[in-house]
Amino acid sequence: MQNIPSVDLRDFLSDNPERKQKFVNEIGNAFENIGFVALKGHFLDDQLVDELYGEIRKFFALPIESKHNYEIPGIGGQRGYVSFGTEHAKGRKEGDLKEFWHFGQYVSENSKYASEYPENVEVTELPKFNAVGKEAYQMLEKTGVYVLRALALHLGLDEFYFDKYAKDGNSILRPIHYPPITSEPKDAIRAAAHGDINLITLLMGAQGKGLQVQNHDGEWIDAIAEDDQLVINVGDMLSRHTNNRLKSTIHQVVNPPRELWGTSRFSVPFFMHPVSDMRLDCLENCIDAENPKKFEDITAGEYLYERLVDLGLIKK
Repeated sequence: MQNIPSVDLRDFLSDNPERKQKFVNEIGNAFENIGFVALKGHFLDDQLVDELYGEIRKFFALPIESKHNYEIPGIGGQRGYVSFGTEHAKGRKEGDLKEFWHFGQYVSENSKYASEYPENVEVTELPKFNAVGKEAYQMLEKTGVYVLRALALHLGLDEFYFDKYAKDGNSILRPIHYPPITSEPKDAIRAAAHGDINLITLLMGAQGKGLQVQNHDGEWIDAIAEDDQLVINVGDMLSRHTNNRLKSTIHQVVNPPRELWGTSRFSVPFFMHPVSDMRLDCLENCIDAENPKKFEDITAGEYLYERLVDLGLIKK
């Protein structure tokens, strides 16, 4: 396979059972074979996308002293600003060539998970930044819920199996800025090869070269989406839960050619996490004689903590 498959969420949302099943088959097969799709028909409209990118560009253009005011100690980078070079891929010491921001879940005060999540951080210099971020967060979360419903059907589960885990889930919206490269990077790239932690990732901003996906032959494939598409991939939590039936695929963001070093790159992944007490134990219908259980039992919260330590965001 030399490119990632394309699917249309409007097939799943239609009243036509054949179109709905077509989407279930297409995304299920893609996630079993390469773990990535390009998806159109999502809930982000062009105006919201333009507003979000406008606010993101304005935030990352702020003086570094201003941005550091929003770097909150003691929360593992889960809200607010994370400065350039802080995060690194599992098993690497070199920090990635990026800075980013985290919007987190918006729960009601009476939610049992309200006390688990840090407050979202308000950017005082940009009055629209947080409102636009919240709207984008909620539209991506809504899209993700329908993708998970399709995957539940593909796995032979009840269509709404994941809903209770996605509601109030510990999801993160991460606007990323890859600044211009000003000198020869020694061993660092914009985002070193890694798998995502969560259930699924919905990525805005894969319209240009940079994001690469590793296929089962070990080859790196450019994952380039159309302007109206999101790139969606399986995370390690979903891979564990399905006993690796759905594949969490290694991917990276490579440095641009030297002639483009002076350009910034922006992308906005939405990391869709479940609630912390969701059990990621391998599903019984994904285990058989040919596919014995591959992973130890663990909760989503325990697994997330382990991985944040691996990434250098939590210091033990």
